[in-house]
Amino acid sequence: MSCEHGGNRIPPRYRRLFRGSAGLLASHRAYDPGALTLARDFARAFRARLFYATVSRLLVELNRSPGHPQQFSRRVPRELQDELVERYYRPYRQQLEARVAASVRRGRRVVHLSCHSFTPILAGVRRDADVGLLFDPRRRPERELCAAWQARFRQLSDLRIRKNYPYRGSADGLTTYLRTRFAERDYLGIELEVNQKFPRAGGARWRAVRTLLVRSFQEIGAKK
Repeated sequence: MSCEHGGNRIPPRYRRLFRGSAGLLASHRAYDPGALTLARDFARAFRARLFYATVSRLLVELNRSPGHPQQFSRRVPRELQDELVERYYRPYRQQLEARVAASVRRGRRVVHLSCHSFTPILAGVRRDADVGLLFDPRRRPERELCAAWQARFRQLSDLRIRKNYPYRGSADGLTTYLRTRFAERDYLGIELEVNQKFPRAGGARWRAVRTLLVRSFQEIGAKK
């Protein structure tokens, strides 16, 4: 389990960069509301190790490759970028990769679930889904796992769950990088995307959505 955008924290050393930006830091641009809560639910249900970060992606984007134009926001000067990579980016990614590698060496097949959430409206366009399952369609195990998960979720709920929406699962990201390091028989990288309207509203509805996601994944896992 992992959650790369679990919080909007700006460590004291860098707060001057975001002075007067409380609204920005509370928005989806700074973090994924609800993603860490969801990741913790899955980690508890499966007794899985959870890797997560609460430093805002506006400071350093852990789900982008080095050199990607979105790795740092425009507020972060070039002279701080290497420091942020060494303090936050590299340790997070190296620890997670090492955990996957250790499991593969022991002959285990790793299913890595990376939890995210997406804003209901982006650039004036309403996103047409409640849940998204992101994967690489060229990798058969990922494709089959997500098809089974989608089918079971639909049996349990009338919420709209779509594959490779609102983003492509093969786009730049942590799971995409890890696929270059591990064969498809050893590593399955799935990004779970949940509409932020649920965590923003909170309450019983949000708890029910999380329960449905965990339950549906447990049930298709048992069958496989």
